[in-house]
Amino acid sequence: MSDAPKLLVVDDTPMNVKLLGDLLVARGYRVVTAASGLEALARLETERPDLVLLDVVMPEMSGYEVCRRIRANPATAMVPVVMVTALDPAQERVKGIEAGADDFLTKPINQPELLARVRSLLRIKALHDELVELNRTLERRVAEQVAQLERLGRLKRFFSPHLAELIVSGGAEDPLRTHRREISVVFLDLRGFTAFAETAEPEEVMTVLREYHAEMGRLILEHEGTLERFTGDGLMVFFNDPVPVPDAPARAVRMAVAMRDRVADLTAAWRKRGFDLGVGVGIAQGYATIGAIGFEGRWDYGAIGTVTNLAARLCGEAKPGQILVSQRVMGAVEDLVEAERVGELSLKGFHRPIGAHSVIRLKA
Repeated sequence: MSDAPKLLVVDDTPMNVKLLGDLLVARGYRVVTAASGLEALARLETERPDLVLLDVVMPEMSGYEVCRRIRANPATAMVPVVMVTALDPAQERVKGIEAGADDFLTKPINQPELLARVRSLLRIKALHDELVELNRTLERRVAEQVAQLERLGRLKRFFSPHLAELIVSGGAEDPLRTHRREISVVFLDLRGFTAFAETAEPEEVMTVLREYHAEMGRLILEHEGTLERFTGDGLMVFFNDPVPVPDAPARAVRMAVAMRDRVADLTAAWRKRGFDLGVGVGIAQGYATIGAIGFEGRWDYGAIGTVTNLAARLCGEAKPGQILVSQRVMGAVEDLVEAERVGELSLKGFHRPIGAHSVIRLKA
């Protein structure tokens, strides 16, 4: 019964109120009453009825004035109002419509007509309430989707589009939260770039970087790597975060080999323009602390640890076209690649010599 529509009956004649109230209650409606215009407005605030049956002729405040106030209040503006009068229906109907009434009944009231009009107006109100709720939820969903798109845009700076969408949809943990994980890190940069940048025109430097970044970017996405940074001609990419993968070292090496092959094609074209450039790559495996680095309004995604330093130092030692990998990486990919040991390297920041291997090619 509590879910039945609630109707407000307004009339200054108690007998009329009782007759209407009894009829509506018998039909399953909940009924509240008011004996004046002011009482009706107060009841509207406290009872929140679904429909108002409003007498026209009342002392102090007419039904027309009550109707105008109902329409002027945003909280009640859409409540259906049926004007009820014993006056000339043709003349009063125009006044009622001008005041904002939805329908009109003439006394003495025809009960079947009353009930039909009440059902019709309640059905319209239910549809309006449903539309209001849909609009409200639509606004919330739009706001949520805008927030997701903004977050997706930020994540796509670091991750592949597929992975960024997976994170936003809840299919992966929030990677921007600081965490620790074992990763495979790839560092690469162009050999001869400093000398090239000193002698070439700025437009030529930017053209080379755009070509280089475009091709390397495609390979990073293809191998589902996480781009940590661009530093001019240098790139740092890592694997196994934010989504763990079982073959991080293998993915890193495959990507590095593909990058070396692609840069070989680029350098052939660059040499025709007088630019002598090559690529060196370093790969290391180890634990790092990973997460958002920066400040509000300017966040980056970073990995900090010895493993990133080692990959950078190996990259620094690599000759043009050479891929140097740590002993740990080599142990993980020895069935995948043909490589030769380059011996122990004394690297800046490392107290002991580091064993390294040079990747020749992938095994057939």
